[in-house]
Amino acid sequence: MFKIRTLILCVGVTALLGCQQQASTPPGTSPATAAAAAQSLPADQIRPQHNLLAYVDTRMGTDSSFELSHGNTYPAVAMPWGMHFWTPMTAKIGDGWTYQYDQHKIRGIKQTHQPSPWLNDYGAFALMAVTGALKFNQDERASWYSHKTETAKPHHYKVYLADYDVTAEVTPTARAAQFRFTFPENKASYIVLDAFDKGSMVKILPAQRKIIGYARNNHGGVPGNFHNYFVLEFSKAFKLTHTFADGYQLNTNSLEQSGQHVGAILGFDTAKGEQIEVKVASSFISAEQAELNLQQEIGADTFSQTLGKANSEWQQQLGRIRVQQGYPDDIKTFYSALYRVLLFPRRFYETDASGQTVHYSPYNGQVLPGKMFTDNGFWDTFRAVFPFFHLMYPELASDIMQGLVNTYKESGWLPEWASPGHRDVMIGSNSAVIIADAYAKGIRGFDVETLYQAALKNTQVEAGRPAKSVGREGLKFYNQLGYVPYDAGIHENAARTLEYAFADFNLARLATALGKTDDAKRFAVQAQNYRHLFDADSGWMRGRNKDGEFQRPFNALKWGDAFTEGNSLHYSWSVFHDIAGLKQLMGGDEAFSAKLDTVFNMPPAFDDSYYGFTIHEIREMQIVDFGNYAHGNQPIQHMPYLYNYAGKPWRTQAAVRRIMQQLYRAAPDGYAGDEDNGQTSAWYVFSALGFYPVTPGVPEYVIGSPLFNAVTMTLPQGKELQINALHNQQDRPYVQALHFNGKPVAQNFLRHDELLQGGELRFDMSAEPNTSRGVNEQSRPYSVSAAAAPSKDTHSNKDSH
Repeated sequence: MFKIRTLILCVGVTALLGCQQQASTPPGTSPATAAAAAQSLPADQIRPQHNLLAYVDTRMGTDSSFELSHGNTYPAVAMPWGMHFWTPMTAKIGDGWTYQYDQHKIRGIKQTHQPSPWLNDYGAFALMAVTGALKFNQDERASWYSHKTETAKPHHYKVYLADYDVTAEVTPTARAAQFRFTFPENKASYIVLDAFDKGSMVKILPAQRKIIGYARNNHGGVPGNFHNYFVLEFSKAFKLTHTFADGYQLNTNSLEQSGQHVGAILGFDTAKGEQIEVKVASSFISAEQAELNLQQEIGADTFSQTLGKANSEWQQQLGRIRVQQGYPDDIKTFYSALYRVLLFPRRFYETDASGQTVHYSPYNGQVLPGKMFTDNGFWDTFRAVFPFFHLMYPELASDIMQGLVNTYKESGWLPEWASPGHRDVMIGSNSAVIIADAYAKGIRGFDVETLYQAALKNTQVEAGRPAKSVGREGLKFYNQLGYVPYDAGIHENAARTLEYAFADFNLARLATALGKTDDAKRFAVQAQNYRHLFDADSGWMRGRNKDGEFQRPFNALKWGDAFTEGNSLHYSWSVFHDIAGLKQLMGGDEAFSAKLDTVFNMPPAFDDSYYGFTIHEIREMQIVDFGNYAHGNQPIQHMPYLYNYAGKPWRTQAAVRRIMQQLYRAAPDGYAGDEDNGQTSAWYVFSALGFYPVTPGVPEYVIGSPLFNAVTMTLPQGKELQINALHNQQDRPYVQALHFNGKPVAQNFLRHDELLQGGELRFDMSAEPNTSRGVNEQSRPYSVSAAAAPSKDTHSNKDSH
């Protein structure tokens, strides 16, 4: 029996959210809105400056370790969805926690492709500047530095290397970058290229002031011929050239070296304040393509010119959502999170000499035409990242879908976690979800029939999968019993069942859209498989044996085992497509809401016996004073929005506002757990706007509590959506009324197609909940079990269901 705290979430929200401020009206409002409130700007709010990069701190989430994640991020210097990122490295080569905020020394600035410390890196190499006695071993060359001398922005990283009196800078393009090293007066100034371990080569070309070579380091997911070919072009002639071989063995006056771990050292005489620039590009295709990438993306540009171009691109992308009024800390957190959403998946393709798009296939090792994307785990990103792309970046989404077509053609399977090829991590069949969501939201320009057949294969074929994470582990049992049994030797079986059922729902909708009636009927039935795991006695989802009996003993607080990085209290809500059906199983509106309250308000108790130690996801839940709600991990992140389905939208409004204000900040400890390819950031971005895609595959967004007084979203085709929140302050999280283009909105959701038309979405906010708005059945977001009910239409003649 759980000991439930008496404090109810919505009652304590005023104390949790801070002191009341004077109400204000944001700029850019309609005449009716402007007449409704004063125009003065509270002293503690600002109108952001045009330089949106000023609000981004790429170090948000970098105060992380194996034991405790505050994001597990690194300060990526990159273009949006770029092929190569760059980052300072405080850790040893091969350590997934490549940059930790609390470390004091930098070993170099490396090219990285790491999507997560748990997946680690591939094709990495690093540059470092030293002066005086030659130091090139990764431990010996490390320099003390201070965050006070560090610039950490998406388009620019700059740091003072105190041991050498050198300032190092880097600015990116999609497949290249420019470095600038500012040296002191010294007869012994060096730039060290470390090509890392697991196979590398360097060749110095003094006459051309270049280094060429490759790095082959990886942690799986690559064919046998994998190489990252690089070329570096220096602005100054070399005084000396050395290389080092395995074991950091120095070879003086040498030009070429290959082995397991090699590098190059270039020496210079430098004057005080002299700057040496280095242009760097690399390719997964060939050395020639690396040179072509350098010429295409940098050419004769100076460091300052490349910096300016990177600045412009980031300003443009961040400016697609322009906060016009809000609290400074919230604005910084918003743009730091938005930056994270725009990093992954990476464009894993290049442009050849004839101008054609080509890619090295991480699946079969061939160079093939067309686009490819990688470094993404759909278990995380199906929830909000891809819905964000489908709303804001339909052309990108179409390219990603075509990249999935190529992945299927080249490997025979859809990816679930690619880095750069298939990786055996996480569960589910969520590729089907992002495909169906894209199609449902009007994304076209890709071979949907091939992707449908690929997703269909996942539901029919279990043999021959390149990894357990690909396709559906336990497929035979799932198709026979309607669930993956607990006693079949398949870990995380209940979580798999719930995720497969949601994938089946999406396949049913996609099949319907494509006119595949029989498939649609079959998948619609299978979408109800979640019901097999609901245990009426405990009121939670539970592992089930092959004979139909529930597994015993059962502890709803036990992490892992039948679930994935969570417990039954977290995964029981993973019925994204049929909250109405889940609510019926739990006993109706009041019982359902009470169970939500239980998760939020109970102590952070847990059972970690499955793992044998307290994994970081558990600790992150325990320490944030949010009951058993584990926002630091993805399975439960949609849960605060579920009060909308039970006629209590004000509970959602209080909860999401508290989560934004308590669990996020633009600081090294800025997340409540792993950031994970933009997902935890996308939750914040959507929530700050005032709505969230609870059910990917359905073109709806569930209403929450907007964080800012005024936001302008530039939608596809250049249309604008103005989001205004009247009287919005830190202690006013409740939606009193909602209007879209002047018409009242009574329901708890917004339609995708209507938002795309632009206009004004106006929230009227209050310190007190409106307990009469959004309470009836017609106001509730989509659920399969309620889909046959009369139209919920309250402001349009359309029905998205």
